[in-house]
Amino acid sequence: MQLTWLDSNSWLIEMAGLRILLDPWLVGSLIFGNLSWVFEGKKRTSHPIPESIDLLLLSQGLEDHAHPPTLKILDHNLPIVASENAAKVCQSLGYSQIHSLKHNETYIFQDKIQIEAIAGSPVGPGLVENGYIIRDLQSDDSIYYEPHGFHSANLQRQKRVKVIITPLTNIKIPFIGSVIKGQENAVEVCRWLQPEYILSTAAGGDLEFQGFLTKLLKEEGSIELFRDLLTKENIKTNAIDLQPWTVFNV
Repeated sequence: MQLTWLDSNSWLIEMAGLRILLDPWLVGSLIFGNLSWVFEGKKRTSHPIPESIDLLLLSQGLEDHAHPPTLKILDHNLPIVASENAAKVCQSLGYSQIHSLKHNETYIFQDKIQIEAIAGSPVGPGLVENGYIIRDLQSDDSIYYEPHGFHSANLQRQKRVKVIITPLTNIKIPFIGSVIKGQENAVEVCRWLQPEYILSTAAGGDLEFQGFLTKLLKEEGSIELFRDLLTKENIKTNAIDLQPWTVFNV
Protein backbone atom coordinates (compact mmCIF):
# COMPACT_ATOMS: atom_id res chain seq x y z
CA MET A 1 0.00 0.00 0.00
CA GLN A 2 1.25 3.47 -0.95
CA LEU A 3 -0.14 6.78 0.29
CA THR A 4 0.66 10.16 -1.25
CA TRP A 5 -0.45 13.34 0.49
CA LEU A 6 -1.47 15.81 -2.21
CA ASP A 7 -1.79 18.63 0.38
CA SER A 8 -4.82 19.86 2.32
CA ASN A 9 -7.34 16.97 2.49
CA SER A 10 -6.25 15.39 -0.80
CA TRP A 11 -4.70 11.91 -1.08
CA LEU A 12 -3.73 9.35 -3.66
CA ILE A 13 -4.27 5.88 -2.20
CA GLU A 14 -2.74 2.88 -3.93
CA MET A 15 -4.00 -0.39 -2.51
CA ALA A 16 -5.28 -3.72 -3.85
CA GLY A 17 -3.91 -2.77 -7.27
CA LEU A 18 -6.19 0.30 -7.39
CA ARG A 19 -5.46 4.03 -7.55
CA ILE A 20 -7.98 6.02 -5.51
CA LEU A 21 -8.23 9.82 -5.43
CA LEU A 22 -9.55 10.98 -2.06
CA ASP A 23 -11.05 14.48 -1.64
CA PRO A 24 -8.91 16.01 -4.41
CA TRP A 25 -8.14 19.72 -4.67
CA LEU A 26 -5.65 19.72 -7.54
CA VAL A 27 -6.18 22.95 -9.50
CA GLY A 28 -7.39 26.50 -8.94
CA SER A 29 -8.20 28.25 -5.69
CA LEU A 30 -10.15 26.94 -2.71
CA ILE A 31 -13.07 29.29 -2.04
CA PHE A 32 -16.20 28.61 0.01
CA GLY A 33 -19.46 29.87 -1.45
CA ASN A 34 -17.68 32.15 -3.95
CA LEU A 35 -16.70 34.41 -1.03
CA SER A 36 -12.99 34.89 -1.67
CA TRP A 37 -12.87 37.83 0.75
CA VAL A 38 -13.80 35.42 3.56
CA PHE A 39 -11.35 32.64 2.66
CA GLU A 40 -9.18 31.75 -0.29
CA GLY A 41 -6.51 29.09 -0.50
CA LYS A 42 -3.94 28.92 -3.26
CA LYS A 43 -1.27 26.39 -4.18
CA ARG A 44 2.29 27.68 -4.30
CA THR A 45 3.39 24.86 -6.61
CA SER A 46 1.48 23.24 -9.46
CA HIS A 47 1.68 19.49 -9.97
CA PRO A 48 0.46 17.17 -12.75
CA ILE A 49 -2.92 15.54 -12.27
CA PRO A 50 -2.44 11.91 -11.15
CA GLU A 51 -3.17 9.51 -13.99
CA SER A 52 -4.79 6.08 -14.28
CA ILE A 53 -7.28 6.72 -11.49
CA ASP A 54 -9.71 3.87 -10.76
CA LEU A 55 -12.00 5.49 -8.20
CA LEU A 56 -12.87 8.91 -6.79
CA LEU A 57 -13.77 8.92 -3.07
CA LEU A 58 -15.37 12.01 -1.52
CA SER A 59 -16.14 12.44 2.17
CA GLN A 60 -18.05 15.74 2.15
CA GLY A 61 -19.90 18.11 -0.13
CA LEU A 62 -17.92 21.16 1.02
CA GLU A 63 -15.50 22.74 -1.44
CA ASP A 64 -12.36 21.50 0.33
CA HIS A 65 -13.51 17.91 -0.25
CA ALA A 66 -15.69 18.07 -3.37
CA HIS A 67 -13.67 20.83 -5.07
CA PRO A 68 -15.66 22.03 -8.11
CA PRO A 69 -12.73 23.27 -10.26
CA THR A 70 -10.96 19.93 -9.79
CA LEU A 71 -14.09 17.87 -10.40
CA LYS A 72 -14.75 19.82 -13.61
CA ILE A 73 -11.45 18.72 -15.18
CA LEU A 74 -11.37 15.08 -14.05
CA ASP A 75 -12.72 12.30 -16.27
CA HIS A 76 -16.50 12.37 -15.81
CA ASN A 77 -16.64 8.62 -16.48
CA LEU A 78 -14.76 7.90 -13.26
CA PRO A 79 -16.72 5.83 -10.75
CA ILE A 80 -17.37 7.78 -7.55
CA VAL A 81 -18.15 6.78 -3.99
CA ALA A 82 -19.35 9.79 -2.00
CA SER A 83 -21.36 11.14 0.88
CA GLU A 84 -24.89 12.12 -0.07
CA ASN A 85 -23.95 15.80 -0.25
CA ALA A 86 -20.81 15.17 -2.30
CA ALA A 87 -22.86 12.98 -4.64
CA LYS A 88 -25.17 15.93 -5.32
CA VAL A 89 -22.16 18.08 -6.29
CA CYS A 90 -20.95 15.40 -8.70
CA GLN A 91 -24.40 14.95 -10.22
CA SER A 92 -24.63 18.69 -10.86
CA LEU A 93 -21.31 18.51 -12.76
CA GLY A 94 -22.43 15.68 -15.04
CA TYR A 95 -20.87 12.59 -13.43
CA SER A 96 -22.96 9.46 -13.90
CA GLN A 97 -21.26 6.57 -12.05
CA ILE A 98 -21.98 7.74 -8.51
CA HIS A 99 -22.60 5.53 -5.49
CA SER A 100 -23.61 7.52 -2.41
CA LEU A 101 -23.13 6.00 1.04
CA LYS A 102 -25.04 6.75 4.21
CA HIS A 103 -23.45 6.11 7.60
CA ASN A 104 -22.78 2.42 8.29
CA GLU A 105 -23.36 1.44 4.67
CA THR A 106 -20.67 -0.46 2.76
CA TYR A 107 -19.69 -0.73 -0.87
CA ILE A 108 -17.42 -3.30 -2.50
CA PHE A 109 -15.49 -2.01 -5.50
CA GLN A 110 -14.28 -4.46 -8.16
CA ASP A 111 -14.24 -7.26 -5.55
CA LYS A 112 -10.97 -5.76 -4.30
CA ILE A 113 -11.80 -3.25 -1.55
CA GLN A 114 -14.62 -2.61 0.88
CA ILE A 115 -15.52 0.98 1.73
CA GLU A 116 -17.60 1.57 4.86
CA ALA A 117 -19.07 5.01 5.61
CA ILE A 118 -18.62 6.13 9.21
CA ALA A 119 -20.38 9.09 10.85
CA GLY A 120 -17.86 11.91 10.63
CA SER A 121 -17.83 15.70 10.79
CA PRO A 122 -20.84 17.89 11.63
CA VAL A 123 -20.94 20.64 8.99
CA GLY A 124 -24.32 22.19 9.68
CA PRO A 125 -27.53 21.80 11.69
CA GLY A 126 -28.39 18.12 11.63
CA LEU A 127 -25.84 17.43 8.90
CA VAL A 128 -23.01 14.96 9.58
CA GLU A 129 -20.71 14.01 6.73
CA ASN A 130 -18.73 10.79 6.14
CA GLY A 131 -15.56 9.27 7.36
CA TYR A 132 -14.46 6.01 5.74
CA ILE A 133 -12.85 2.70 6.54
CA ILE A 134 -11.27 1.16 3.44
CA ARG A 135 -10.17 -2.47 3.60
CA ASP A 136 -8.27 -4.55 1.06
CA LEU A 137 -10.27 -7.77 0.75
CA GLN A 138 -7.15 -9.86 0.06
CA SER A 139 -4.77 -8.52 2.72
CA ASP A 140 -4.74 -6.69 6.05
CA ASP A 141 -4.16 -3.30 4.39
CA SER A 142 -6.75 -0.91 5.79
CA ILE A 143 -7.29 2.82 6.31
CA TYR A 144 -9.56 4.92 8.47
CA TYR A 145 -10.04 8.48 7.18
CA GLU A 146 -11.83 11.36 8.89
CA PRO A 147 -10.70 14.81 7.74
CA HIS A 148 -11.88 17.03 10.63
CA GLY A 149 -11.10 14.80 13.60
CA PHE A 150 -14.68 13.98 14.66
CA HIS A 151 -14.57 10.27 15.47
CA SER A 152 -17.71 8.22 16.05
CA ALA A 153 -17.75 6.20 19.26
CA ASN A 154 -18.98 3.29 17.11
CA LEU A 155 -15.39 2.91 15.90
CA GLN A 156 -14.71 1.08 19.16
CA ARG A 157 -16.57 -1.89 17.66
CA GLN A 158 -14.44 -1.96 14.50
CA LYS A 159 -11.50 -4.25 13.80
CA ARG A 160 -8.10 -2.59 13.98
CA VAL A 161 -6.78 -0.74 10.95
CA LYS A 162 -3.25 -0.38 9.68
CA VAL A 163 -3.36 3.39 8.98
CA ILE A 164 -5.36 6.34 10.26
CA ILE A 165 -5.49 9.58 8.26
CA THR A 166 -6.87 12.44 10.37
CA PRO A 167 -5.77 15.84 11.76
CA LEU A 168 -3.14 15.81 14.50
CA THR A 169 -3.53 19.46 15.60
CA ASN A 170 -6.54 21.56 16.58
CA ILE A 171 -7.87 24.56 14.67
CA LYS A 172 -10.24 26.84 16.55
CA ILE A 173 -12.38 29.87 15.78
CA PRO A 174 -13.02 32.25 18.72
CA PHE A 175 -16.52 31.91 20.24
CA ILE A 176 -17.23 28.88 18.01
CA GLY A 177 -14.66 26.32 19.13
CA SER A 178 -12.74 23.63 17.31
CA VAL A 179 -13.49 23.12 13.62
CA ILE A 180 -10.56 20.69 13.32
CA LYS A 181 -9.86 18.29 16.18
CA GLY A 182 -6.49 16.60 16.53
CA GLN A 183 -4.26 16.03 19.57
CA GLU A 184 -6.40 14.24 22.24
CA ASN A 185 -9.08 13.23 19.71
CA ALA A 186 -6.43 11.61 17.53
CA VAL A 187 -4.96 9.82 20.54
CA GLU A 188 -8.39 8.44 21.41
CA VAL A 189 -9.01 7.04 17.94
CA CYS A 190 -5.55 5.45 18.01
CA ARG A 191 -6.54 3.74 21.25
CA TRP A 192 -9.71 2.43 19.60
CA LEU A 193 -8.30 1.26 16.24
CA GLN A 194 -4.70 0.41 17.21
CA PRO A 195 -3.11 1.50 13.93
CA GLU A 196 0.50 0.94 13.03
CA TYR A 197 0.67 4.46 11.55
CA ILE A 198 -1.22 7.72 11.79
CA LEU A 199 -0.80 10.43 9.14
CA SER A 200 -1.88 14.04 9.44
CA THR A 201 -4.37 15.57 7.03
CA ALA A 202 -6.13 18.96 6.63
CA ALA A 203 -2.85 20.83 7.16
CA GLY A 204 -1.51 23.26 4.58
CA GLY A 205 1.95 22.14 3.55
CA ASP A 206 2.60 24.12 0.37
CA LEU A 207 -0.38 26.46 0.40
CA GLU A 208 -1.07 30.09 1.13
CA PHE A 209 -4.29 31.49 2.55
CA GLN A 210 -5.91 34.88 2.64
CA GLY A 211 -9.22 36.39 3.65
CA PHE A 212 -11.03 37.54 6.76
CA LEU A 213 -11.42 34.06 8.25
CA THR A 214 -7.70 33.34 8.22
CA LYS A 215 -7.19 36.09 10.81
CA LEU A 216 -9.48 34.23 13.21
CA LEU A 217 -8.20 30.68 12.84
CA LYS A 218 -5.91 29.52 15.63
CA GLU A 219 -3.88 26.33 15.48
CA GLU A 220 -3.08 24.47 18.69
CA GLY A 221 -0.63 21.63 19.17
CA SER A 222 2.02 20.05 16.97
CA ILE A 223 3.06 16.63 15.76
CA GLU A 224 5.79 16.62 18.43
CA LEU A 225 3.24 17.24 21.18
CA PHE A 226 1.02 14.56 19.66
CA ARG A 227 3.86 12.05 19.77
CA ASP A 228 4.35 12.92 23.45
CA LEU A 229 0.67 12.22 24.08
CA LEU A 230 0.98 8.81 22.42
CA THR A 231 4.00 8.00 24.59
CA LYS A 232 2.19 9.04 27.79
CA GLU A 233 -0.71 6.74 26.87
CA ASN A 234 1.70 3.89 25.97
CA ILE A 235 0.29 3.73 22.44
CA LYS A 236 2.75 2.28 19.94
CA THR A 237 1.35 4.01 16.83
CA ASN A 238 3.92 5.80 14.67
CA ALA A 239 2.96 9.40 13.83
CA ILE A 240 4.23 10.21 10.33
CA ASP A 241 4.91 13.80 9.25
CA LEU A 242 4.62 13.74 5.45
CA GLN A 243 5.61 16.50 3.07
CA PRO A 244 3.24 17.25 0.17
CA TRP A 245 3.52 14.92 -2.82
CA THR A 246 5.75 12.50 -0.93
CA VAL A 247 4.96 8.78 -1.23
CA PHE A 248 4.67 6.80 2.01
CA ASN A 249 5.13 3.05 1.58
CA VAL A 250 3.17 1.19 4.23
